[in-house]
Amino acid sequence: MLRQFLRPFLILFLLFTQPALAADPFEHGWQLDPDASAITFLSVKKDKVAETSRFAAISGQITERGIAQLVIALDSVDTKIDLRNVRMRFLFFETFTFPEATVTAVLDPVPLQDLPSLRRKVITLPVTLSLHGVEVELEAEVAVTLVSNDRINISTLNPVILQLEDFNLMGGRDKLQEAANVTITPLGIVNLNLAFDRRAPGTPVLAAPTNTGSTAALEATGDFSREACLGRFDILSRSRSVNFAPGTSRLDQKSVDFLDGLFDIVSRCPDMVIEVGGHTDDKGSAASNTRLSQKRANSVVRYLSNKGIAQQRLQSVGYGESIPLVPNDTAQNRAKNRRIAFKVLN
Repeated sequence: MLRQFLRPFLILFLLFTQPALAADPFEHGWQLDPDASAITFLSVKKDKVAETSRFAAISGQITERGIAQLVIALDSVDTKIDLRNVRMRFLFFETFTFPEATVTAVLDPVPLQDLPSLRRKVITLPVTLSLHGVEVELEAEVAVTLVSNDRINISTLNPVILQLEDFNLMGGRDKLQEAANVTITPLGIVNLNLAFDRRAPGTPVLAAPTNTGSTAALEATGDFSREACLGRFDILSRSRSVNFAPGTSRLDQKSVDFLDGLFDIVSRCPDMVIEVGGHTDDKGSAASNTRLSQKRANSVVRYLSNKGIAQQRLQSVGYGESIPLVPNDTAQNRAKNRRIAFKVLN
């Protein structure tokens, strides 16, 4: 009898205490909680060695119209090894030119109307990924979990497979293979686990999400150790990102972002004298190639000096065609031999 008497009161209690999603699932919009979210990717080298890395600085939002936006700071790539992070930034992602990746999607509110009762739904979500200057349409199967009325979790049910050639990343993969002397499978396997909090009423929608991750694996501040400097100059020498107008020493405008990154590293190795070495392929006479390589090295030194590096810390040398990396027997190999290299002299 007592149980029957208390049952209506128990039902009323549950109704008033059970969180429920608002009638409009996007009411007020949602903001990513970066510290409770993770984007990881798995790469495979030597055909059987799998390595998992992450991006530490991410941000995102879902607007009141259901437009989801996610911004990934590629400089925050975290492999747990400092120089491997530098290789990923300069050789693979080329973050000096392509600093961010973005994911956008439009969420349909209709499939989410019964989320309060189900608590978890699996939906197929069409998304647009912009990475390395390329936009690709993808589909992701995701689980949407209602944690509370003001918090949801969105996670991939199956990994998203990215083909490197779809994003013009095969050249970066080749540079990584050369630097690490390993073979790398030409795909990335990505997983997302994202937590969003509902915005308070009246909170303005951001023009663009900003990175607020507190554990960002970005470049450390302050001067580098000698080991870190040596490793960075070796990596920068492998980038082949300093380019010139054909047959001249005039810097290509596309090289400026890379040179600004180089300037930052030279500035943070303050006690070191750096050699800037110019190299060419074997097209033309040896004498003309030596002159051209010297002029190109001079152009790089001039750029760094104009930005504030003391001239006595920089030495330019033109090696011409005398130190090829690979035989000058194909157009691809000649492109590898045309380069600017950096070496610590003291």
